[in-house]
Amino acid sequence: MVSALINANPVVYETKERRVRSAPSDVDEYGIEPINQEEIFDHVRDIKDPEHPYSLEELKVITEDSIEVDDKRNYVRVTFTPTVEHCSMATVIGLCLRVKLIRSLPSRYKVDIRVAPGTHATEAAVNKQLNDKERVAAALENPNLLSMVDECLAPSYA
Repeated sequence: MVSALINANPVVYETKERRVRSAPSDVDEYGIEPINQEEIFDHVRDIKDPEHPYSLEELKVITEDSIEVDDKRNYVRVTFTPTVEHCSMATVIGLCLRVKLIRSLPSRYKVDIRVAPGTHATEAAVNKQLNDKERVAAALENPNLLSMVDECLAPSYA
């Protein structure tokens, strides 16, 4: 995807076992379904890194513990850890997380995307970009950037 790799040899970790989910039989099809940390993790775990053929889970950019959900307040916070502190793809990774959750969650949720404290050289600037609606909207109007995001979100059949 990118010609000059920022982190040419990332550490690749084992992934968690996938959970099989079955819908409870007493669900009201018109009711509000609660969302939890596991479900959010399942939505974002397979996002591909923009530089490598690995998922964000495989690179430990995202973990289940880095997700907070307050279903009563309709709030989700995802904190991610770039593989290197000068990662130039941090904003793209955050944008991928935001787009995936916007596409996957009901519109009642406020999504907050953050870089883990102390893990990126320009953490404050990245956090500001990722949580500014106008900047996010402008970024998604850029066809090249949107194409990169869509490529990272595309399912992998490996």
